[in-house]
Amino acid sequence: MDIGASCYRRFLDGDESGFDELIHLYHDNLIYFIHRYVKNFEAAEDLAADTFMELIVHKKRYSFKSSFKTYLFSIAKNKAVDYIRREHRLISFSTEDMPTEYEESLIDYDSIERTVITNDEMEKLKRVIDSLHTDYATFLHLAIFEGLGNDEIAKIMKKSKKQITNLAHRAKQALEEILGKEETSYEES
Repeated sequence: MDIGASCYRRFLDGDESGFDELIHLYHDNLIYFIHRYVKNFEAAEDLAADTFMELIVHKKRYSFKSSFKTYLFSIAKNKAVDYIRREHRLISFSTEDMPTEYEESLIDYDSIERTVITNDEMEKLKRVIDSLHTDYATFLHLAIFEGLGNDEIAKIMKKSKKQITNLAHRAKQALEEILGKEETSYEES
């Protein structure tokens, strides 16, 4: 049983500290993940809170058969998609009004250490990933920053293993292409 599942099990058994540990483990990364979809920091925070609330309200839904992180991020993705649908019905968005930069306060420095990339390289990588197609950016975020495997990513993104394999290949190609262009333009200047 993974650490998230054991914390949730403790919560279900009446130990409130188990839920506190879940929030500590996943809160910031969940906001960052949701922000990729909704492009609004406040909305991402609200949706992350709604995701955790879902764990409290619907305690019996998690079957402990898949990783807890996969389950949690699936809920978050569904909430983000619902939010986008709801907002598009209510308001016509202007891309100029949407924030484009991820707020510094959300950077998970533990994740940065795990990936052994300097802060400048991490910022460059984040900007490049943010510029990619949404599916590519989502895949790369889950794989790089969350450390999830293709099977877990397939569940979260609701795609087949074959689709994820193809998506992974195309996302990596797109990332390499942009990084190559940036390196070339840097060398020329």
